[in-house]
Amino acid sequence: MRTCGQGILRSPGDRILITGAAGFIGGYVAERLLRLGYSNLFCLARPTSDCRRLLRLQREFPDAQIRIVTGNLLSGSDVAEAVRGAKVVYHLATGRGKSFPGVFQNCVVATRNLLDACIYEDTINRFVNVSTFAVYSNFSLARNTVLDETCELENNLRERYDAYVYAKLKQDQLVAAYSQRTGLPYVTVRPAVVFGPGRLGIPNPVGLGTFGIFLHIGAGNLLPLTYVENCADAIVQAGLVEGVEKEDFIVVDDDLPTSRQFWRRYKAELGAPATLPVPYSAFYLFCAMWERYARYSKGQLPPFFNTRFCAFNWKSHRFSNKKLKQLLNWRPLVSMAKALDAYFAYQKEFTAKC
Repeated sequence: MRTCGQGILRSPGDRILITGAAGFIGGYVAERLLRLGYSNLFCLARPTSDCRRLLRLQREFPDAQIRIVTGNLLSGSDVAEAVRGAKVVYHLATGRGKSFPGVFQNCVVATRNLLDACIYEDTINRFVNVSTFAVYSNFSLARNTVLDETCELENNLRERYDAYVYAKLKQDQLVAAYSQRTGLPYVTVRPAVVFGPGRLGIPNPVGLGTFGIFLHIGAGNLLPLTYVENCADAIVQAGLVEGVEKEDFIVVDDDLPTSRQFWRRYKAELGAPATLPVPYSAFYLFCAMWERYARYSKGQLPPFFNTRFCAFNWKSHRFSNKKLKQLLNWRPLVSMAKALDAYFAYQKEFTAKC
């Protein structure tokens, strides 16, 4: 049995590893740590990553030790170098796409390599596993009730048919299994829909764009949003606060807008494609029909649209960040009003450049 590290990070000079450091959230995590006074960061990024944000942080914090290294979590030597001497690991690197093998490799296999290196190095005081709140299932949850950390995890991955959900749930299970076997201290953070400067497009829970028409689904629903700076702060605190080992946290902001409120402002500020409002019940019926035909076709038509996918994205719920506030003493750094202002300003700036 592995002996856990001597408490949580105590010195601002202790080494912190951030995987996926050049990603949308990773750069904000690095910046938040630096602003809190932590000055020894090892930032691991893919060779194809855009590291301009990290390079800007090097210029802005010249007295900090910010090492930017391109590498691959599938490479044993890269992982060993990244973990060496680290006290806290923020694991944000992930895989995306529709390919189950590809996403599994970049989420689960990569995480296994990282965990093996952490156990071998034996200096880790906290492993922060960054997952997604999409691993929860609301299929049996009544509409307009609260979706929080007490909800069950997705238990029918075959019918959910989502490569990312499948891989992240397996990743979470792997981290928990390693901790049980070795004593590695960990926390799992599950952000909701992260938005803000650096990410283009319309948040998924608003609807779907297809064939030049935007399907605005469930207009009255609350959107489970978290602004990227607020999300990064929650992830950082999960690595620094004592006494929260093995806890899981959903990250969602206060004062959430409805889908209708968001879409009205989007159209007013940016314009929008032709829009077709679709009630949740109607889209659920469409997904049920697609799902049924996919079974009938014996795989010729993949069940990309299915009832579990529909329920998770557009079944109306309320969302709670109570646990995050109670155990991590987290509060949003940026109000929802200011977050939306920043989101729309960024979208308009990018549109103007195009």
